[in-house]
Amino acid sequence: MTAEVICMPKTAFAAASHAGRVPAGEALSPAHAVAVLAALAQPTRLAIFRLLLKHEPVGLTAGVIADTVGAPHNSISTHLAILVRAGLLRATREGRSIIYRADIDGMRSLIGFLVNDCCDGHPELCKLLTSPDQAACGCAPPKKRKSGKG
Repeated sequence: MTAEVICMPKTAFAAASHAGRVPAGEALSPAHAVAVLAALAQPTRLAIFRLLLKHEPVGLTAGVIADTVGAPHNSISTHLAILVRAGLLRATREGRSIIYRADIDGMRSLIGFLVNDCCDGHPELCKLLTSPDQAACGCAPPKKRKSGKG
């Protein structure tokens, strides 16, 4: 039994660091997947991403992120910029502060790309992908509770 090896063209790797964000509604390309995985393949950036997942949907400022993960303040903006370009974080200005948040759609795109061929092309059988309203992580808007009075 031989394992099938799928190689991406060299041009895909060359463009990986410049792949940028995936437009909404479009599938993740192999070059984008490489860029996202490369962004996470560094201990500080992985810690930042995991920290911001914990603080979703509120987010954190760069200073708080740097203090929490133990990164020097003069290097945190580089790490944040790499994660934003990879589509894993969003940055929004609130007054004089910039708040960084995990980009849940970016994370779902990566997971979707990775499991797309699961179960012979039927990833729904694996139940690894759930719709936002079924997400158990609290990333979906809270459902309104019906009162028991009636």
